Amino acid sequence: MTKEIIALAGDHGGYALKVILKSFLVESGFDVLDLGCDGMESVDYPDFADAMADVIKQNKAGRGVLVCGSGIGISIAANRYSHIRAALIHDRLTAELSRRHNNANIIVMGGRVIGPDVAIDCLKAFLNTTFEGGRHQRRIDKMS
Repeated sequence: MTKEIIALAGDHGGYALKVILKSFLVESGFDVLDLGCDGMESVDYPDFADAMADVIKQNKAGRGVLVCGSGIGISIAANRYSHIRAALIHDRLTAELSRRHNNANIIVMGGRVIGPDVAIDCLKAFLNTTFEGGRHQRRIDKMS
């Protein structure tokens, strides 16, 4: 059985949380495609949203996690692409709904906004929640 590949990227503001989430994913048996950044040196979040959009489009990963300081900038940058549905979440419920109702393929978090325990709980919800389809698919189709 092939392990699911989860892409992971963020800027310097999300770096510390990205490291924690990567560790959780690896320990949970996922293959992680780490797109950077690789430290605390200032970088531009749109570059990492672009890299994420590329690997999702090329089917190198089915889902991804983006992290910047607040989560706002990188989610805006990622959602410029029609094949991306990046959901900025703050708790388990928003993570679940991002999948159940919006079929989000990217979860976005703010490294300066959300703590590690809540972030891991959100990631678990994102990974384990399935899309309901039905009326929600009709709404997604209108955005594509």
